[in-house]
Amino acid sequence: MYLTSEIKKEIFKEYGKSESDTGNIDAQVALFTYRIKHLTEHAKQNKKDLVTERSLVQLVGKRRRLLDYLKETDIERYRALIKKLNLRK
Repeated sequence: MYLTSEIKKEIFKEYGKSESDTGNIDAQVALFTYRIKHLTEHAKQNKKDLVTERSLVQLVGKRRRLLDYLKETDIERYRALIKKLNLRK
């Protein structure tokens, strides 16, 4: 399994306030980014896996909505997160 509880705890610890802070927008966006990177690699290798492609599109949409909300509420935090995760835009 590519996403173990230890990896999730690391992500939440780095981007959230603590390991158990799963509701933080920064932590959720970081987790979605990790999952998107993994699914992108899987989709490149398995061109006919349409279920993975659909779930990838859904994850990108979720991340985009969270980033749009963060952009509206706190632009500086948004810019810092984009820079830290190396996301374009």
